[in-house]
Amino acid sequence: MATPPPPPHPHATGPYAAGPAGPCVPQPYGAYGSHPQPGRYGCSLCGAWPAAPATVRGHQGLIVLMRFLSARGPFCRDCGLATYRRMSSDTLWQGWWSPLSLVATPVTLLMNLGPRAAFRRLAPPSGGFRPALDPGKPLWCRAPALLVLTPLALLALAVPALLLLGLVVGDDGPRPLQSGQCVRNDGDWSDQELVVTDCSSPRAEYKVSRPTAATGGTCAPGDYVARPEYSPDLTLNCLTPLR
Repeated sequence: MATPPPPPHPHATGPYAAGPAGPCVPQPYGAYGSHPQPGRYGCSLCGAWPAAPATVRGHQGLIVLMRFLSARGPFCRDCGLATYRRMSSDTLWQGWWSPLSLVATPVTLLMNLGPRAAFRRLAPPSGGFRPALDPGKPLWCRAPALLVLTPLALLALAVPALLLLGLVVGDDGPRPLQSGQCVRNDGDWSDQELVVTDCSSPRAEYKVSRPTAATGGTCAPGDYVARPEYSPDLTLNCLTPLR
């Protein structure tokens, strides 16, 4: 009658188990179906852990049609960032080519910020059955993003630049006249354009004066009256012809 084999040693469990020859021999990882967190799955692309469940979205505008794209799974940090950057980069140059896509594209890009934040919180991937994807360049350093962001940045800078230019250059309105100055009128009397001119210049046409008590507070006969914008203090300016 054959003698039954001896039972295994009570402490010979786990990755090291007593083999037929007696010494403890290391068993390959996964021999017992173990996982860093039992009952949960690793990255759907490389099998690495840790992984976060997420849906990365993309959008394409097709003149009169649209396509809504998505990639679902759990993703490790590197595969998730690679998927987010690829689909968002494609959306930046493919997503504007239909009327409704002008709204759908920004919404899609904003929705991808949630998965991006989840991927960035993960630890580096490990234990996968294949290497994780290379995340590549950040989204804002890629050509499609630069093509979109450059005109937007120029537009955003143009508004304050125009305001600053207006403050520096100032108002191009009429300058106040002072009594004793000589001017010429480069416009007509319905739309005066009075320019201060040297009184010795042959181009000088009128001399600026103020009404006096002798004239009853009005301009003398034959004088012209400057428009109110040439006198911010609302004082009447008379223009006496020089010839």
